[in-house]
Amino acid sequence: MRGKTSPPIRIEVRAPRAYQAPGRIAGLRRAAQAVLQRHGLKGNATLTVALVDEETIRRLNRTYRGIDAPTDVLSFPTRTEISPGVRYLGDVVIAFPYAARQAQQEGHPLDGELALLTVHGVLHLLGYDHDTEPARRQMWAIQREILHQLGFPEIAPADEGTPGS
Repeated sequence: MRGKTSPPIRIEVRAPRAYQAPGRIAGLRRAAQAVLQRHGLKGNATLTVALVDEETIRRLNRTYRGIDAPTDVLSFPTRTEISPGVRYLGDVVIAFPYAARQAQQEGHPLDGELALLTVHGVLHLLGYDHDTEPARRQMWAIQREILHQLGFPEIAPADEGTPGS
């Protein structure tokens, strides 16, 4: 009898062709996988990451948070069981143009900014938040650890102007 193996982690990435670049989709998957693996979710969780324009994220932000303005990232947790032992954690939606501006303002690579926003969004799917100082410190420490692991040690979450949700 063969031992059971975990199914691969399935991370769907949706992005218009204009937002795709060589390695970008794979980088988003790697960032999401790093969060899931750090939390022991090897093969029993799946999620979606979507890159969208600012109008789309503004509408989502207005509808779900009551804020009529664009933001960098939104998370929509679901935690629905899609097959025995496999949970669909939800969706992470990133405003690509917003992320590109932030990367430029901070002077770091766009793919690093996208990794930060993906990690941030997936942590929200797992129940992390930054609504109190201790929670923020914990979430930021995990983000830094994962970004370092992904090869972006220079990118750290800002202490002010926290990413969306």
